[in-house]
Amino acid sequence: MYKLINNIDSKVLCDCIVEGMQENKAKDIVVLDLREVKNSVTDFFVICSGESTTQVDGINSSVMRHTRKELQERPWHQEGKENSEWILLDYVNVVAHIFHKDSRSFYDLEDLWADAIRTDIPNLD
Repeated sequence: MYKLINNIDSKVLCDCIVEGMQENKAKDIVVLDLREVKNSVTDFFVICSGESTTQVDGINSSVMRHTRKELQERPWHQEGKENSEWILLDYVNVVAHIFHKDSRSFYDLEDLWADAIRTDIPNLD
């Protein structure tokens, strides 16, 4: 598997992404640990929701800013910024999924990857 350029541990990167999401009040953050799932495409999925397309875009910016500041890490690939319904930030070993609240249930990634170890992060109020 391709390793991160800065050789950052995937769990450390995952935690940093969660912090970036929390900075912009992301809702219903879920971490899926895929390290023990056969044929998984990455080590972790971090999934969250935003209340509006503006918030989804803000969460995206917050995650990118936080990972760059704390770990000097940038995503290898980014998709979905054009409509801000589902933005994907691919850090290779960790993939962040930032959903508009109405789109998240349609794709239901948590159910698709039900074999993963799931951690629900409490919402910050």
